[in-house]
Parts: sequence; structure tokens; C-alpha cells
Amino acid sequence: MPRAFRPARVAGSTSRSSFTKRLARFGAATAVALGVVTGLSVAGAGAASAAPVDCVSPPSDNQILVSETASCGATARDGGLARSGAADSGTAVSTADGQGTTATTYANGFGTALGASQEQGQAYAFALGGGIARSGASAGATTVAIAGWGSGATADANGVDCVGALSLAFNVQTGQACAMR
Repeated sequence: MPRAFRPARVAGSTSRSSFTKRLARFGAATAVALGVVTGLSVAGAGAASAAPVDCVSPPSDNQILVSETASCGATARDGGLARSGAADSGTAVSTADGQGTTATTYANGFGTALGASQEQGQAYAFALGGGIARSGASAGATTVAIAGWGSGATADANGVDCVGALSLAFNVQTGQACAMR
């Protein structure tokens, strides 16, 4: 009796398919998380009891603003760009050191967002509703940390870490990522 034809298994095809599926899931989760952050930051800024503050450096070397309970700080050196914004008891701080570096942070609702970049790194941290987000980037890396409602997220050269619901962190250079929902 002849055996049924079975195609030869190609080495690595299973892992490539698994990697593609994981990459697609990660992309979808990232898109959803960024959409949530955008929507919540717009809603949070509109419902804030304290006037929103926005800090940018340059043009100032070190800008610090406080409006009732919201505060931000931004400092940039040697051609870097630091931006931070806060509303409703949020605190956001950004620092960028070196040509081509960017640090962007936003916090609201008792959130704390910290971002630091150097050596052409791109750091992004967003904290909503009491979350704590920290992002650090160097050597051309891009890192993103998003924390919502009492959660925490960290992304830097040492790795990524997510604690609590609605947290997301990833490092594009290393491919490390985590997400909690």
C-alpha cells in the first residue's frame, strides 16, 4: 500500500511562521495601545482641573512649568530636542543630550513620565491616570513606555518591563517588548 505524500518540512518554517504571528500580534497591540493613549490624553487634557503645561527645549536651555498641580520640565543640550507635557496632576520630564536625540513625555491624572535620550536615541514615555512610565534611549535606539491607571512601564538599554494593566513597553533596536492588559 503506497504511503500518502507528505511534503518535506522546511527547516525554520515553523519558527518563521510563529515569529510572523507574534510580530503581527505585537503590531496590533501597539496600534491599539497608541490609539488608547492618544484618546485618553485628549480626553484627559480636556477634563483636567489644572491647566495643561507644555515644556520644550530648545529654545530654552531648561524649561520648567507648573500650573496648579500639573508640572513639566525639558532640557536639551548639543542639538537635542526635549518635549514634555502634563495635565491634571501629571508630572513629565524630558532630557535630550546630543545632536539628533529626541525625548518626548506626557503625563496626566497623577501620572509620572520620564524620558531621556543620548547618542541619537529617541525616547517616548506616556503616563495616564497614575501610571509611571520611564523610557531611556541611546546609540540610535528608539524606546517607548506607556503606563495607564496605576501601572508601570520601562523601556531602556537594560530591557523592558511592564507591571499592571494597560502597560506597554518596547525597544525597537533590541526587539524586546512587553504588554499587559
